[in-house]
Amino acid sequence: MKKILIVDDEPNILMSLEYTFRKSGYEVFIARDGKEALEILQVEVPHLIILDIMMPNVDGYATIEFIKNEPQLQFCKVIFLSAKNKESDIEKGMGLGADAYMTKPFSVKKLIEQVQSLLQEAD
Repeated sequence: MKKILIVDDEPNILMSLEYTFRKSGYEVFIARDGKEALEILQVEVPHLIILDIMMPNVDGYATIEFIKNEPQLQFCKVIFLSAKNKESDIEKGMGLGADAYMTKPFSVKKLIEQVQSLLQEAD
């Protein structure tokens, strides 16, 4: 079973995505900010991480920098899911090593397609 970590400080997004991906057959972990995500990543190695950028404590940029510097996490796929929609934000996110960047508001259907596509690439 593929593991997904969803990191977002908006409870509605966390709950709806957790439900959607569990229903689609994934093992799902959730974190409300980057600090919580880093704690989970000490014990779990997800196949894919859906990561918000603007969060309290540790933001998405600092979180992906940690992920990309950890040897056991280097194969994790990362999708930024953020309200930051300027070209410079997208370039920064991709430059830090994200595999995809989606802006809010987003289509759940498109997000699921993106997740499936990235996980197939990884296989």
